[in-house]
Amino acid sequence: MADKPTNPPPQPPSAAPQTTGSGDSKPLPPDPVPPPATYIVQLPREQILRQPPPENAKKMAALTRREDRRRRSCCCLALYLIAVLVVLAAVSAVALYLVFDFKSPEYAVTAVAVRGVNLTSPAPISPGIAVSIRAENPNSKVRIYYLRDSAAGVYYGGVELSNGVLPEFCQPRRNVTVVRAALAWSGVELRGAVVTALRNAQRRRTVPLAVRVEAPVRFKVGSAKTWEMMIELKCDVVLNAFSERAEVLFQKCDHSVRLY
Repeated sequence: MADKPTNPPPQPPSAAPQTTGSGDSKPLPPDPVPPPATYIVQLPREQILRQPPPENAKKMAALTRREDRRRRSCCCLALYLIAVLVVLAAVSAVALYLVFDFKSPEYAVTAVAVRGVNLTSPAPISPGIAVSIRAENPNSKVRIYYLRDSAAGVYYGGVELSNGVLPEFCQPRRNVTVVRAALAWSGVELRGAVVTALRNAQRRRTVPLAVRVEAPVRFKVGSAKTWEMMIELKCDVVLNAFSERAEVLFQKCDHSVRLY
């Protein structure tokens, strides 16, 4: 009796398929990585550091020339206006002197009263000084208007003792007006050498002072007024005492008129 064929025994399952061949076994390649969200682009160095195109330099030069022309035109216009104003001022001054026979006003210091000073006391000196100035307008056709924003000061040895302003007023034709200006203490405490010099001058009965005034004015001829000018007054005064009852022994005043 013939033998019955027998089935081969079952094989256990393998973990991975086996490949046969002449070479060594190799692992499978990994899955591809997804592309990143950002990219780095590398450019040649000569493209990054290259110079701007020549037409940019031409545009910049044209803009610079245009700005320079504007500045020069503005400066020329300003100089032209200043020259016109100077010419008008000169013409007006000549008209005042020639057509209207203008005479310069005259000034003199008539009185100086010093308050709040005791030279024998060791305390610092803080004087208040009242100055009377005689202003004469010799013109028969010109009125003088003394305006606000004036400045007046009294000095001893270059040190300001008191300062203040002059009152506003209109001086008629051919008129003499005495202006009294009450000047307050300048705030500088007088000590040491200045006080010693004042005491010596008091003993000699010759106290030299300097009075300085700057006053804006306008001259009126008929119904026409000039523009605002500035009178600068410088007076040298000698008193017999540095007190409220001082007398003026000597005075000399010089003045000038600034046209602008």
